[in-house]
Amino acid sequence: MASPSYDVLVLGEVLVEIHTDTAPRDAVAGTPARISYSGDALNAAAAAAAAGARTALLAVVGDDDLSVPLLRRATDLGVDVSHVRRAPRPNGAYLLCADTGGEREFVYWRTGGAGSTLAPSHVDSWRTLLTSARSLITSGITGALSPTAREAVLDAARTVHAAGGHLTYDPNYRARLTGRDEARELLARIAPLTGLLKTSCPGDALALVDTADPATAAARYRALGARAVAVTAGAGRLLLDDGTGPAHHPVPVNPRAVDATGAGDCFTGTATARLALGDTLADAVAYGTAAASLSVSGRGGTGHVPAFTETTALAARHRRARGVL
Repeated sequence: MASPSYDVLVLGEVLVEIHTDTAPRDAVAGTPARISYSGDALNAAAAAAAAGARTALLAVVGDDDLSVPLLRRATDLGVDVSHVRRAPRPNGAYLLCADTGGEREFVYWRTGGAGSTLAPSHVDSWRTLLTSARSLITSGITGALSPTAREAVLDAARTVHAAGGHLTYDPNYRARLTGRDEARELLARIAPLTGLLKTSCPGDALALVDTADPATAAARYRALGARAVAVTAGAGRLLLDDGTGPAHHPVPVNPRAVDATGAGDCFTGTATARLALGDTLADAVAYGTAAASLSVSGRGGTGHVPAFTETTALAARHRRARGVL
């Protein structure tokens, strides 16, 4: 049997990132800022590629001039963008202000953007890729961009699942994008297709499964059909439930933390890549937590995407410190 074309496909939105050290309410004429590129899909895809996976981005980008450097950045991060589609819309963007204490403020401009035009017709054009890939990553953010994007997420998830591939799903609940009822309905439909569901607590869990307790949240997501659930619960805390009972996985501490933007996506991309490449769930999670910890050394969603040699070294040191061989 021929090997799949890709180890990891990532379906979602890419955003222009405008980063400033000044809180939005304090921004004045002349406030300095820098441009980068992010979005949960690009963050996860970059992490998957860094972890050694053949990775492609399935997205719709705009027709403005920023699409050129946006796609160049994705390519520089090791992500195949040859299947990205275009739409006669602007790219979505957001302003980010973050500090080393983990506090972040965001202002988004994405309504009616290119990413919202994602539709089942795009999934049809990617059908062969989806049926031959080892895994797919997508999120509740993608499903909340528009009704057509929601159907595209479900169609892609069903296609990969039916072909025997692995699906990683992050509910990534955003109240400004979608209501709780809509997010819960999408979760209920996609959870039974999911091999790994990565979620936050209390952020996602309170809105979607009515609890602020990580173990209870994991059990409720599994009851919806997810095979394994990874729950992040603040800095340094991750709970994994694969059906054998919840287990806490300490996250390595990064003494040079700058900005936690995209850390969860980095975990998702790294863990999914390592699962696709044959690692056990426990090892994939260990690599995911190490990569996420390292990622906070950079500003923005793709400010620091750690090389896998860096990730494995930190994971090994962390295991030794815990007395785990």
